[in-house]
Amino acid sequence: MKKILYSIATVALAVCMASCGNNSNNGGRQAQELSGAGATFPLPFYNVVFENFSQVNGDVVAYGGIGSGGGVRNLRDKIVDFAASDAFLTDKEMEQMPQVIHIPTCMGAVVLAYNLNGVNDLTLSGEVVAEIFAGQITKWNDPKITALNQGVSLPDETIIPTFRSDGSGTTFVFTDYLSKVSPMWAAQYGAGKSVSFPVGQAAKGNPGVAGVVAQTANSIGYVGSEYAFAQKIPYAKMTNQRGEVVEPSAESISAAASGDIPADTRTSITNSDAAGAYPIATFTWMIIYKEQNYSNRSLEQATATLDMLQYILSDEAQKITSEVHYAPLPAKAKELSLANMKTVTYNGTAILK
Repeated sequence: MKKILYSIATVALAVCMASCGNNSNNGGRQAQELSGAGATFPLPFYNVVFENFSQVNGDVVAYGGIGSGGGVRNLRDKIVDFAASDAFLTDKEMEQMPQVIHIPTCMGAVVLAYNLNGVNDLTLSGEVVAEIFAGQITKWNDPKITALNQGVSLPDETIIPTFRSDGSGTTFVFTDYLSKVSPMWAAQYGAGKSVSFPVGQAAKGNPGVAGVVAQTANSIGYVGSEYAFAQKIPYAKMTNQRGEVVEPSAESISAAASGDIPADTRTSITNSDAAGAYPIATFTWMIIYKEQNYSNRSLEQATATLDMLQYILSDEAQKITSEVHYAPLPAKAKELSLANMKTVTYNGTAILK
């Protein structure tokens, strides 16, 4: 059976709070320890939200940032309360795990972080990025890059792409975008949590890619915007479908989600045609089983899982998103999520009334 690695501090806190019976705002039930695993993309947001949730509700969440693919596998094996993923399950994956729901928790941006001496302002397009990661553009002063950066002195240095080595929702978002803007990329590599990148160096997790880019001159890598900010790595502006040059921000990420959202919330918002939209934006989801009585879970544990999700959807938690460089959910996403949570049962009986 796969094991999930948590920080010692988080587990110690969970044990302490559970043993103390802290139940400040959970309807008087015993405090629960919840476990989840998955995406590193929203980890900075989750770190804050889980701590706040523990303070207001008494339940404690131990979360392992092992990548979206690993989180989904752990949920499929029924050894966690929830999986976190930046990639919604495909129709084929839903056939293997039919009784699950997706709850979006926030929105974020995948950025192209780079390490280029003396260059603090860089603009890229999707087509150029696709050719960089396909090994077709190999120099920073390639004419296609210089055309987007008039007045910027770009060096005659070899570009070193950096990509994820693990099954990653961030990789899915990134390659989903490249597949939409580059027929070459779509035909040769496609979109997925794991893609056979032809050139560059691999690193595990968003922290790993950010760390490698920070330490490697002339490199470029795709990471969640918070990781580029935390490492103080410059990241490129991107041209969107309208030809606008856009920086990732709460406003430009939110603009990408201005279209329709399906009832199950499984939707891609990369390459949005909305004005002002940052083109590599995404929802990130928590995935849970509709029937919560599995692997000897108790009704209180199932109730605590839904309490956690309701807290993440609350105005209090959503306000935290922009403080840690994400964006809040649109009202429609929260409305659909709350409706979907009412279908969750324990022994066939709805948990939320």
